[in-house]
Parts: sequence; C-alpha cells; structure tokens
Amino acid sequence: MTQKLGSFPGGLKLNGQKKRSTQVAIRKMPLSNKLILPLQQHIGEASTPIVAVGDKVLKGQKIANAEGHVSVPLHAPTSGTIIAIDEQPIPHPSGLSALCISIETDGNDEWIERHPISDYTKLSAHEIRQLIREAGIVGLGGAGFPSFIKLNPSVHHTVETLIINGVECEPYITCDDMIMRERADGILDGIEIMCFALHVKDCVIAIEDNKPEAISAMELALSARPHLK
Repeated sequence: MTQKLGSFPGGLKLNGQKKRSTQVAIRKMPLSNKLILPLQQHIGEASTPIVAVGDKVLKGQKIANAEGHVSVPLHAPTSGTIIAIDEQPIPHPSGLSALCISIETDGNDEWIERHPISDYTKLSAHEIRQLIREAGIVGLGGAGFPSFIKLNPSVHHTVETLIINGVECEPYITCDDMIMRERADGILDGIEIMCFALHVKDCVIAIEDNKPEAISAMELALSARPHLK
C-alpha cells in the first residue's frame, strides 16, 4: 500500500537534474589495470592489512582485518597481485593521503571459493550481523557507517518499525532511483533479512514522488510477496 505524507512550511527546494543519469541502465565499469583501495573505507577505525607486496589474491579474498569495534574488513574486488601498501592521495576535501593497498589486476576476475547461506532464517541475529560485518558492508551515506552496527540496537530498546530510506538528498544523484528501478527484488531480499535480524514486523519504504518509475518497480516486486505489507 502506498501512502503520501503531508508537507510543511519553509525549507529549501532545489530544482532536480536527475534526467541526466536516468536515461540509460546501470552498467558495470570496465576493469582497470590497477586498483587503489584505501583502508579507511568508513567512519571508525581503518582496517589492518593482512597481505604483503607480491601476494596473489582472488576476488572476494579478505586483504585487511577489522580494527576495533567500529570497523569492517576489506576484500579484493578482483583477482591480481598486491603491488603496494603505502600512502596514496584519496578523495578528500583537504587533499589528504591515506594508507592504501594497490592491486595489479590479472583480468581473470577469479573468485575465492564461496559458501552461500541457503536459509538465513536458521541463523541467529548475531550470526547475521557477523556475516554482514565479515562481508565488509557499510552504508553509502556521508559517514559510511558499518551496517552491522545499525542492525544491533541497544538491549534496552525494541525496534518496532524499519524505515528504508529511498529519498535522495541531492538534486543530481540518482543511485537510489536506478537501483530501485532495476534491483527491486534484491532490495526486498535485503529488507527481509534486516527485518528478521531486528525482529521487526513493520517496514516503511520512503520514496520521493519524483521517482514514479522506482515506486512502480517496488510496488510490482512487493505484489509478488503477499506476506509483505
């Protein structure tokens, strides 16, 4: 069921420029010959390298361990060879450098052996959080907050409603819009896992009314899951 919220006086409304990046489907970038991976991928402590220069690595292989509670591991995005572990310039307003792992890719994109979970409902909430942490999953907002922490509320509080934020905060970005259009089923899979881990029964998906295609795609995906409301 789709519901519309009321408005409020005041505020700033910027003209949207989203059509520039919604005219073509999501595409994969071509694989670069060299990848530079900052160890500071999120708020909190940077991860610690567990590889050395010259090591061969596979896609999905852990190359840096979490350091401290607010931290997650780092994994190789593709197969190749570690060619440097040193300070590199990173995208930062002050032009700072950070410790990075550099990989020379081999073009094979070869995965490590994977062990998928066939039924997450057989896991505890703690086990799900640990899997999410070990996967290195973080939020894509400004802080890059580790996702496993968001799924670990205080024992003194009960989460009654999970709110999924499909609202884009800037007039140009369209990443949420496009992923809802093209990956609605995958989003719902993730929502169901989070609801299970948080023990919540109610979920609200918030989408702006300037995303009619995303709303339609999410509603269509929801229609195939009558157990969700």
